[in-house]
Amino acid sequence: MTKLPSPTVAAVLILIAVVFPLFPAIQALGSASTLAVSYASRTVCGIVAEQPTQRILCFRDGQTIFIEPHFSFSAVSGGRNIFCGIRSSGDILICWDFDSSTAAFPWRRIYNNTSIFLENLAVGDEQICATAVGAGNVTCWREGNKAKVGFSSLQFDSISSGYGFSCGILKGNNQFVRCWGRNSSIANVIENGFRNISMATIVAGGSHACGLNISGGLVCKGNNDFGQLDFPSSLAMEFSELALGERHSCGILVSNRSVVCWSGDLRFSVDSIRETSFELISSGSDFVCGLTTSNFSVLCWGPGWSNDSSLSLPKILPGSCVQSSCSDCGVYPLSQTLCSGSGNVCGRCLFNVSTPLPSPPPSPPPTVAAPSSPSAGLKRGLLAFAIVGSVGAFAGICTVLYCLWTGVCFKHKKIHNSVQPTITRAASSTTSNTNNSPVSRSSTIRRQGSRIMRRQRSGTSSKHADKAEEFTLSELAKATNEFSPDNKIGQGSFGVVYRGKLFDGRDVAIKRGETGSKTKKFQEKESAFDSEVAFLSRLHHKHLVRLVGYCEEKDERLLVYEYMKNGALYNHVHDKNNTEKGSSVINSWKMRIKIGLDAARGIEYLHNYAVPPIIHRDIKSSNILLDSNWTARVSDFGLSLMSPGSGCDYQPTKAAGTVGYIDPEYYGLNVLTAKSDVYGLGVVLLELLTGKRAIFKDDEQGGTPVSVVDYAVPVIMVGELAKILDRRVGPPHINEAEAVELVAYTAMHCVHLEGKDRPTMTDVVANLERALNLCDDSPGSNSSGGISIVSE
Repeated sequence: MTKLPSPTVAAVLILIAVVFPLFPAIQALGSASTLAVSYASRTVCGIVAEQPTQRILCFRDGQTIFIEPHFSFSAVSGGRNIFCGIRSSGDILICWDFDSSTAAFPWRRIYNNTSIFLENLAVGDEQICATAVGAGNVTCWREGNKAKVGFSSLQFDSISSGYGFSCGILKGNNQFVRCWGRNSSIANVIENGFRNISMATIVAGGSHACGLNISGGLVCKGNNDFGQLDFPSSLAMEFSELALGERHSCGILVSNRSVVCWSGDLRFSVDSIRETSFELISSGSDFVCGLTTSNFSVLCWGPGWSNDSSLSLPKILPGSCVQSSCSDCGVYPLSQTLCSGSGNVCGRCLFNVSTPLPSPPPSPPPTVAAPSSPSAGLKRGLLAFAIVGSVGAFAGICTVLYCLWTGVCFKHKKIHNSVQPTITRAASSTTSNTNNSPVSRSSTIRRQGSRIMRRQRSGTSSKHADKAEEFTLSELAKATNEFSPDNKIGQGSFGVVYRGKLFDGRDVAIKRGETGSKTKKFQEKESAFDSEVAFLSRLHHKHLVRLVGYCEEKDERLLVYEYMKNGALYNHVHDKNNTEKGSSVINSWKMRIKIGLDAARGIEYLHNYAVPPIIHRDIKSSNILLDSNWTARVSDFGLSLMSPGSGCDYQPTKAAGTVGYIDPEYYGLNVLTAKSDVYGLGVVLLELLTGKRAIFKDDEQGGTPVSVVDYAVPVIMVGELAKILDRRVGPPHINEAEAVELVAYTAMHCVHLEGKDRPTMTDVVANLERALNLCDDSPGSNSSGGISIVSE
């Protein structure tokens, strides 16, 4: 094959480095984690967070049980009546025998070697296995006796154990699965099922195993007597962590960290935890336990668990504390606090930049041995050229789409109004632009929105993201009683919002763009429509309003959202009928802090977990909607833009936003960063604290318009917060006072004039979580109206 010239090789390497991050990495937890169960005794154990020593604590029969010895552990795993942990140094493996007749958990050291360290702990019913750090060789024990695995020369990246068998992923390019154990029949069935499939993760259940292949697709093999292999095919590319039991399988969705389970056992329902997000999960034979994202508490459910309430355990680590800078995937938020300064919890890898492409499975030997010929070499050369060309073309297309999206190639950016008055300002003209105006972005933006974060889904691509339904105008007209004024629930610059009921009974909100000729107004409506479909069709989070679908017929542009029963936060805070404490559900400090936290979590998802990151650009109380459970969700992505990445500034030709909420640095210097959204949320927090609009007329100053920032910040700075608190909520209780003060200082920092002085959204979430926890400790702080508020 002809060698490519060195500049071409360098270009190809650069393109590969750019393109490969589009493919998500899968982090294998195997059976070892920081949370595990011993299912026969219904015992749940975890590695405790926020302590200098990462010790193990267990829960059984309503009691918290301290475990000895008092070591720091990196990973734990449980079996039938046994539980094991690897010491943080990796040189000691300790197991505890759980006898339900006694509260004592006797322990025994089954491995102690300071020259060969262990990792990848996997405990099945009675089988205990681990691999040597670096080498990957497997050693297994059963009932305290070291046992041969039959192929000790093989090396594994990860392993997992079930009922009498274990499976692992081989090191190397192929990443094939091998299984072994006393239950050789099921081990052989599973291994044959995974034959020649390159896997990134493997997790064992009772008599089956599931994992994610190197493309991110879910694969399950083994016994299927109870439907434990029948995962929802529509979600095949959506899972991250997995946990398997005897008759069930469960997984965490990448999009919103919620759990989905599949099983023929109808008692195995996730209804009670459907709205809860989890960091990790661990299964027993007939129940599952998970570590919640909101406060690192442990929640268990399933037919084998009597109560779906949280366990009385302290915070459990979401990952091992390691002495590492976590350069591959970054440091997990709050890592230093969780590890009490003794290491870091590494974040999850969102992109795979290191996994080599697998070698193809060996082909059958040819019937005639043919030496290498020029034609064969030419074919290989053409194949390599095709691969290189495809990569380059893909990167080029992405670049063009990015230019079309952002407008930086043409120095144009379309701006539109919102529910409240919107402010736009031309940027300083430093350079002239002689390029022609870009062509319509209607199709290219929506196509990019459907692909940019999409995992490697099977099937053909569509014009719109595959999670957004396409409706006809007649369907939506029927749903709204021909767009009757009686169904109108709001209006913004894009058009009128109607409440509707689809043919299948779903309540929805339908936003209908104003009709008209292709004027500037129509182009702005088109831009808003494009942005909403492109962003919301690929964003799925419990604190973002979900896009159900869209309609695009001639000049008609309609967007269909899930219906938010309790409307906009703005209407509740500034309702003229809301005059005293009992007149509104939101007239409690706990509820207002929770709403602020919900919104912050939605924005944090946009900044840190959407791929690529997104800057909303129009955070305000009228764009924070409340569902039937009073959970706040961020809405209206008509002005949203892709963020250029961490530490980079983005400069559109015009600043856009809403008066009173727009970042003054962005407006004055035309520099947009994620900190602009932080400013907007800071204003919303001040609204929640004071009950004042972002811009209001101050009677004490003769009706002069005043911003809530200028009104509140000076008072907060001098420590006289009580003077400006919304009197409809009433004086905060003792612990509430500390919580409200923390919110006030957080808001004050959010609205600093310079973005560099503002906190990140992760910092804001952490402060608001702490404030809500303080409210939980406050007597008499329940919200009015009988609403039970739970920190999510």
